[in-house]
Amino acid sequence: MTNYQYLIIGGGMTAAAAVDGIREVDSAGSIGLISAELDAPYDRPPLSKALWKGKPMDIIWRKTENKGVEIHLGRVAKEIFPQQKRVADDKGDVFIYQKLLLATGGKPRRLPFGGDHIIYFRTLPDYRHLRALSETGQRFAVIGGGFIGSEVAAALAMNGKEVVMIFPGKAIGDRIFPGPLAQFVSGFYRQKGVEILAGEEIVGLETRGNQRVLKTRTNREIVVDGVVAGVGITPDLELAQSVGLEVENGIVVDEFLRTNHSDIYAAGDVAAFYNPALGKRIRVEHEDNANSMGRLAGRNMAGKSELYHHLPFFYSDMFDLGYEAVGELDSRLETFADWKRPNEEGVIYYLQNDRVRGVLLWNVWDQVEAARQLIAEPGPFTALDLKGRLPAKPPIPKQDA
Repeated sequence: MTNYQYLIIGGGMTAAAAVDGIREVDSAGSIGLISAELDAPYDRPPLSKALWKGKPMDIIWRKTENKGVEIHLGRVAKEIFPQQKRVADDKGDVFIYQKLLLATGGKPRRLPFGGDHIIYFRTLPDYRHLRALSETGQRFAVIGGGFIGSEVAAALAMNGKEVVMIFPGKAIGDRIFPGPLAQFVSGFYRQKGVEILAGEEIVGLETRGNQRVLKTRTNREIVVDGVVAGVGITPDLELAQSVGLEVENGIVVDEFLRTNHSDIYAAGDVAAFYNPALGKRIRVEHEDNANSMGRLAGRNMAGKSELYHHLPFFYSDMFDLGYEAVGELDSRLETFADWKRPNEEGVIYYLQNDRVRGVLLWNVWDQVEAARQLIAEPGPFTALDLKGRLPAKPPIPKQDA
């Protein structure tokens, strides 16, 4: 039985940030970290971006092990006993805590076929697997036209691979981009040599020798050397539900990131928090939220009482295209595109009830904080009000994630 002042369940970016937050307030308190992964905490974004552009593996490590933490890798927390402040893992070990953080993240949604022949791209082992396949294979299928799918497809194509993207939507990113921009992105990918099968659904997979054969609903066969899927994640709520924590599209936390058990906190992909600028409870699956929320949870566990009112941003790189975005990006909302150069540089505003709910900064940089301020304003806004509103002058310094 091991005793810790602070115990963290999860080994991702949120957990690493929480350790940093604790250490900012308490330099000596004992910290334990239980991670199902076999690798120490690392940054996820380089797995689909920088590592495919020649950057060394060294850039991903968070160096959490150097911060006075006992890290228990390859373990799954199975039970929490809140009254006794104990956690039991799958190896039968028991950990005692004063403050507990659930940073359990999410599990990739899986297709009902294919088993381990499909790489659900999320972790460092997934990157290693795909990288190894790419050393010998030439043709790859990417299932999904969203965030991960578009990044992995671009990464493989930039490394000289033949790539076919398959997704049921009309175009790449059509859930967040307005129709014309989504169509432009799909055309851009085609120009880069990526085959796009939009409006298509994969219904099965079989193996022929070393190759995989995908079957589509329209009876098409796609023969490839490797298959990657990016079809979203579901928050990992099992532990939270088992001890009666309030759950609503994530573990419900208050403004201090506490659950309805006062000594149990939650942060990152798994946490549903109230955001004042949007006036609603949200759950965010991106790097800025993992880092900002994890750090604040750590600080509050160590005795601070700081409010989490941060509106996270996210970003992506797709070949030569890049963007940063804040708030709600939903193509079903009313949108106003203020282009400097159509589809190349500009700002798209997402509106609901005459308020700005989200901002897409398309090849426009250093404007995240200005976009946050705009979303917090009550409005009302018309397209005329928003024309030329961003980029703000002078540029607001870029915020580190």
